Amino acid sequence: MEGEGAPAPPGAAAPAALLFLPDGSGVPLALEPPPGPAAGELLRRLQGALRLPPAASEALALWLVSPLLEVQLKPRHRPLRLVRQWPELLLRFSLGSHADIAQDEPCLQLRRNVFFPKGKELELEEEELLRLLYEEARGNLLGGRYPVDPPDGEELGALACRLRLGPFQPGRHTAHSLRPLLGELLPPPPGRGGLWGALRRWGPRPPPPEEGLLRAFARTPGPQAPPAALYRAFLRRCHALPYYGCAFFPGAIDRPPGGLLARGGLRPVSVAVGLEGVTIIDPREKHVLLTLTFPELCWELVGAVGQEGDGAVGQEGDAVGPPQLWLEFDGDHEGAPVNRLLRVFSPQAELMSALIECCIELGGPGPPPPAPGPPPPPATEAEAEAEAETPARGAPLRRQESVTRPRLQRLATIDYVQEGQELRRVKPPRRSGSFFGRGGGSYTPVSGGAGLEQG
Repeated sequence: MEGEGAPAPPGAAAPAALLFLPDGSGVPLALEPPPGPAAGELLRRLQGALRLPPAASEALALWLVSPLLEVQLKPRHRPLRLVRQWPELLLRFSLGSHADIAQDEPCLQLRRNVFFPKGKELELEEEELLRLLYEEARGNLLGGRYPVDPPDGEELGALACRLRLGPFQPGRHTAHSLRPLLGELLPPPPGRGGLWGALRRWGPRPPPPEEGLLRAFARTPGPQAPPAALYRAFLRRCHALPYYGCAFFPGAIDRPPGGLLARGGLRPVSVAVGLEGVTIIDPREKHVLLTLTFPELCWELVGAVGQEGDGAVGQEGDAVGPPQLWLEFDGDHEGAPVNRLLRVFSPQAELMSALIECCIELGGPGPPPPAPGPPPPPATEAEAEAEAETPARGAPLRRQESVTRPRLQRLATIDYVQEGQELRRVKPPRRSGSFFGRGGGSYTPVSGGAGLEQG
């Protein structure tokens, strides 16, 4: 990003920034000398340049993004000032080496606002705004940030294929013609690593992915469906993913002890935080490990910068290095109800905690998760046609390996009961309603981080 140096001398050209859109294109924006305009002002200028409707100021936000850190800017933040402070932010919120930090440079991006509700998204009518949201969701799917089951990936890929190639035409559109486009239409399949993945590869091979994509493409709407309806149908399908629209954080959790290979240590994870709750994702295998709505969890920030002692102390008095986000939720142990604690190690734990607190304050803890049932009817006839031919989801036995199904057996948690009964050699302090003193589903404010929303 240009323009982060000293104030320009009189008569010099104003600094400029290249703002990247979700489709990868860039829009140049002229900037005043440092400290430069606020993010809210830049977003208003962008709305005018792209002729976006007023709703864009709620649905979209400016982000500073680099390989080491992703930050959603508040309207009052000044991008030029934050670019100058970027190395300090990386030292606090990343594990990058000094060499990596010295070379890291953020870019300014337009992305979905983490605090924009899904319900309002489906009320949008303006085609260009829906296209930007569609491009971001499609990029997250293709990049593996949004894990998805292969059948759902085919349906989403078919809508993307319909938007790119037009209505399906038998004879012209074949599996052979779609094969070169698979990388641009289908998300990566869930991981099949490890011993069991190797054993599964000895089984019967699945049909080529282009055949399933072709069948789904043939079910997409005809010429009468406008692009806006197709974008909305695509987004509606993405809403079923618990991590859609979330901010993403890198982290690590403990591996369960024992097992065939008896591997311990830490498992890298991706933590998604949004208006509805928190999801822990295995980015390598591309499946969900845990999903919790806000009524289902309590949390605590441990060892963050600025807390008393500037670090945490374990139960045996050992110092704990990286900050940790502790999540508490209900579970069972040999059929008996227990409380479970999961710790997430991350230099961005402080940002996670601040975002959780902000989401709860904006929307409240929210309603409990809805009972399983059919999805709400599409809002338009075109969307109804886009979903009418979707195959029904398989039986529970067939869908039990869904990437969105939590895999609690792969979590190393501390399990305990309210009376303090020891489980797994750990005996947390007694509690009345919660290990963190948040009884009855109430939430005590957590000390915030740097006032930034990270993605």
